Amino acid sequence: MLFNSIHFAFFLPVVFFLYWFVFKKLTYQNILLLVASYFFYACWDVRFLFLLMFSTFLDYYTGLKMQDAKDRKGKKFWFWLSIGVNLGFLGFFKYYNFFVQSFADALSAGGIHIDVWTLNVILPVGISFYTFHGLSYVIDIYYDRIKAERNFVDYSVFVSFFPLLVAGPIERATHLLPQIQRERKFNYNQMVDGLRQMLWGLFKKIVIADNCAEYANIIFNDSAHQSGSTLALGALFFTFQIYCDFSGYSDIALGVARMLGIDLLRNFAFPYFSRDIAEFWRRWHISLSTWFRDYLYIPLGGSKGGTWMKVRNTFIIFLVSGFWHGANWTFIVWGLLNALYFMPLLLLNLNRNNIGTVAEGKLFPTVREFLSMVITFALTVFAWIFFRAEDLTHAFSYIGSMFHQNLWSVPDILPKPLLVLIPAFLLVEWLGREQRYALENFGLRWPRPVRWSFYYVLIFCILMFMGKEQEFIYFQF
Repeated sequence: MLFNSIHFAFFLPVVFFLYWFVFKKLTYQNILLLVASYFFYACWDVRFLFLLMFSTFLDYYTGLKMQDAKDRKGKKFWFWLSIGVNLGFLGFFKYYNFFVQSFADALSAGGIHIDVWTLNVILPVGISFYTFHGLSYVIDIYYDRIKAERNFVDYSVFVSFFPLLVAGPIERATHLLPQIQRERKFNYNQMVDGLRQMLWGLFKKIVIADNCAEYANIIFNDSAHQSGSTLALGALFFTFQIYCDFSGYSDIALGVARMLGIDLLRNFAFPYFSRDIAEFWRRWHISLSTWFRDYLYIPLGGSKGGTWMKVRNTFIIFLVSGFWHGANWTFIVWGLLNALYFMPLLLLNLNRNNIGTVAEGKLFPTVREFLSMVITFALTVFAWIFFRAEDLTHAFSYIGSMFHQNLWSVPDILPKPLLVLIPAFLLVEWLGREQRYALENFGLRWPRPVRWSFYYVLIFCILMFMGKEQEFIYFQF
């Protein structure tokens, strides 16, 4: 069930009404959330619902066994059992074919040819996200950061809460579980705020991302016959597609959760207005970046062991992050490229230079800030080519053609609606960049007729471009 589908347009009001006006007790609300979440997930493929339920029970049970273990040895056994099974499922569904085929290709390069057995399996939607939910939970219990949750319904809601189930944000038990266990009362202003964030998320997904996707696909799928300027434009289209697609999903997820009285972790903070790559990664997919920081980078030694350890750990984080996105060498190269971008900042101790919001309290950035944003954005666009390409051959061919075939000519494809919509979208994002999301305070001081006219324009644009129901990009990860 897609957020941008007619089915969800019926599903959400029903859940909302039952949640606030029928099942008013906390216990019943949580049971409703669990049933609604399982129904939401079953709409994708009911077979994989059992995988989600098994993963949930495994981490719940091993968490209790670790909590009740009488010695460190017993605690360690249940910990590694949970880690092994979780990563085993993830590896089987997501990476088996990649490793087998890569092994065969390596042997083939050495003159040894073998037939390999690959699997024709469907990747369960959201498996990377709910697996990481469970992993953070059992890791925190193992290191005595939290106590094991004994209420199975509450824990199950933490793992499978439908707004975040298939594409995040990746929540922590310390943040979400207390909200699940706390009495929630209907708050009109909170509901309106959630609707406003949903509206902006739908606009980003349906109006910007899906339209950019149409032209990015045309250009990338026929890159051998496009001019350099058209290929550059295709990379730009994909750059806005992936941001508006994923941040649009996150806005909808956070908006829906807020309507239900729950605040999820922020996942995006206007990353394309970053002044360097370090700032970009503090603002892009925040829940994943902080997950890797807390559960991989810091356990590896973080930045405390000298220059070599900082460099090693940074490369590990970026490469693992790239591989998390998919079983393709393009994602690994994308991660490696971002690590290389990051290195000068790390080695010169400049990676914490840009902590605040660009041009905070001002309308315009300084010339230096503007140039820094342009350079960072250009580096990001270039890296996204590897992320979007079918394989490394396609990526290098795309880049070669882009720089050698009329890069400065007029592009062959110039969709007029996007030439208006993208600048308008960027303007709203820029004006709202100091808020949690662009529309949080945008236009609230306008006269009511003007403000509502703006909302109706957004709704009109959504309805005008609605109908394709394209999946969100991150569902494949």
